[in-house]
Amino acid sequence: MALSENKQKMLRGELYHAFTPELVAERARCKRAWTRYNNADDLSRRKLTELFRDVIQDDTPLPPQASSPEEDDKLFDNDPWIEPPVRIDYGYNLRLGQNVFINYYSVFADTCLITIGSRTLVGPNVSFYSATHPLDPIVRNGTQGPETGKEIHIGEDCWIGGNAIILPGVTIGRGGVVGAGSVVTKNVPEFTVVAGNPAKIIRKIETAMDPAQSGSAWGGRPEDHVAGAEVPMSKMTDA
Repeated sequence: MALSENKQKMLRGELYHAFTPELVAERARCKRAWTRYNNADDLSRRKLTELFRDVIQDDTPLPPQASSPEEDDKLFDNDPWIEPPVRIDYGYNLRLGQNVFINYYSVFADTCLITIGSRTLVGPNVSFYSATHPLDPIVRNGTQGPETGKEIHIGEDCWIGGNAIILPGVTIGRGGVVGAGSVVTKNVPEFTVVAGNPAKIIRKIETAMDPAQSGSAWGGRPEDHVAGAEVPMSKMTDA
């Protein structure tokens, strides 16, 4: 099915109108889907995965049922884990990697694409705003005027603290850390801690995963490199 010109503009990050019947219906579909997910209680990992894939319109077939509930749950060990409740505008513009954890009360204004890389951890009450509006109030014009957006990309192995806000157009490099309560307005380099409002660079992260520090690409996993504990996020701004 061909996309309307208005929806194509939305996906490209150009000015478009959000309150057309097409896009209102798509947001309503997504709301019904995440409401079912948020209200799910004591369901299997399979069923929760199925419900969330419906939210983001991922039609990847589920693996065949295993012989026991425990074995069946293990089939989904690499799927993202999203703690309800969650709020998402469209769903189809959200892409999550393997072993991603999203804590409760997260918000995704996915006017444009939002990607979160594998093994990234997201604290509670984190908001990802790919949507934005014109500054000129004459152009903005409430629900009758156009809006726009910019893609958000979160790399692999990142950690985003609770109550952080990620604004349109931001890219967070691999291994980046965002302090709790921060408002991220600019790109974050790989293996860097940022914090504050607006978020600013606090320090570089020492890790064998960074080829610039180790001299070679990291081929292991965290359990293979455990010397020294992470500095608690609450103390990262003290440096």
